[in-house]
Amino acid sequence: MKPLLITILSLGLIADVAADIFKYTDPSGRVYYTDEPKKGFDYRLIIRTRPRTYSRDLKFMSGNKLKFNDLVAKAAAKHQMDPKLLHAVIQAESAYNPNAVSSAGAVGLMQLMPDTARRYGVTDRRDAEQNVDGGTRYLKDLLAMFNSNLTLAVAGYNAGEGAVMKYNNSVPPYPETRNYVQHVMSLYRKS
Repeated sequence: MKPLLITILSLGLIADVAADIFKYTDPSGRVYYTDEPKKGFDYRLIIRTRPRTYSRDLKFMSGNKLKFNDLVAKAAAKHQMDPKLLHAVIQAESAYNPNAVSSAGAVGLMQLMPDTARRYGVTDRRDAEQNVDGGTRYLKDLLAMFNSNLTLAVAGYNAGEGAVMKYNNSVPPYPETRNYVQHVMSLYRKS
């Protein structure tokens, strides 16, 4: 493995990485990594960091969890999902801060990216009800896509379903995604 790639991938092992990492492969096969993708190029997000406020938000998490408990239960029932899974994803994504924003532009409780929000008809990613509904529908679709394999669905939620498919329906070899899957699964088992 090239030294630059090892350095980039090791960033995912750091608890508070400062920026999301994107990858672009040009037509000649040359690979570029950046934390500031250029418009007009097909950059893919390979390492997504938590919102900058995540550590602070953990202090208020139990109160916020109670605040959104009914909303999560409603979305879970509506889409026939396990509310414990939704809680695990929300805790890992935003620590229950509905105003959380990542450096890549993911927003809200379930940290929806603009394209995902559009895909699920979410017009206001900061609206907790729309955000949780859209994120729940996305997670349900990922479970269907990966034959109810929870690990792959959670990996897809973090890295995108394309990354999971690219690696032959397995967890992509991105340290941040592997850590994310372990974290969500641990939260899910504890609830």
